[in-house]
Amino acid sequence: MQRVYSVPGISCDHCKHAIETEVSKVAGVASVGVDVASKTVRVDGGDDEALRAAIDEAGYDVASVAEA
Repeated sequence: MQRVYSVPGISCDHCKHAIETEVSKVAGVASVGVDVASKTVRVDGGDDEALRAAIDEAGYDVASVAEA
């Protein structure tokens, strides 16, 4: 399942790298992509709770999530 997380705190390539690094560690994640311009994180696979925890571990808050 693919999810798109809205993460308002994303503002630069450092943010992108930090989130991609943490989310890629989550079991079941097939792919992760961070779009700095739209402040979104698109994830294919993984558990929602674990993904939210990984984004939080990277230092960012999830504002909302939608299934894509």
